[in-house]
Amino acid sequence: MMQHFRQKLHLTNRNASGERDDYYSEAGRIQLSIKGDRVAQKAIFDALAPKMMAVCLRYMGDRESAEDVLQDGFVTLFSKLDTYTGEGSFEGWARKIFVNTALMSLRKKDALRDSGDLESVSGRASEAASQLQTIGYKELMGLVAELPPMYRTAFNLFAVEGYSHKEIAEALGITEVTSRSHVQRARAYLQERIKKL
Repeated sequence: MMQHFRQKLHLTNRNASGERDDYYSEAGRIQLSIKGDRVAQKAIFDALAPKMMAVCLRYMGDRESAEDVLQDGFVTLFSKLDTYTGEGSFEGWARKIFVNTALMSLRKKDALRDSGDLESVSGRASEAASQLQTIGYKELMGLVAELPPMYRTAFNLFAVEGYSHKEIAEALGITEVTSRSHVQRARAYLQERIKKL
């Protein structure tokens, strides 16, 4: 009881400038960041950067491009921070910003126009699906990074983000049939690569 009281007392103490000392709560850091508090912004950056870098790498396929998207994503996040309503998780809200930033970057590079060379890959399921359980996350993400940008993007949106084919079609400017085809071919490619591991 006394520890809870001390925590509460500490969080409501005012610092020299009269601001509440809310660096220990997510809501407090968000509110302070909206006001331009650099310490709170750094705390948000430090908490989100590793997870959002993984998101950026999944879409961009290489570290340099992912770092650019990460930086752009944080600029967008801090500029839109006052629109976060507190409904749903903050991390989930932030993740949408980074996914959208990655999609915008891919569009600017015209990377989503080129379907790449997966056209010859069969869309049939194979026994490699069971091998998926035997490889690690890093190995799988390495294989996903090998996919051409359009396939990688459609696959990530569907398999990782949980978008429907209709949502993918709207986000990428393609048809639902094309979205299904890209996801199916990406899966078939990954299954073939897993078989060879």
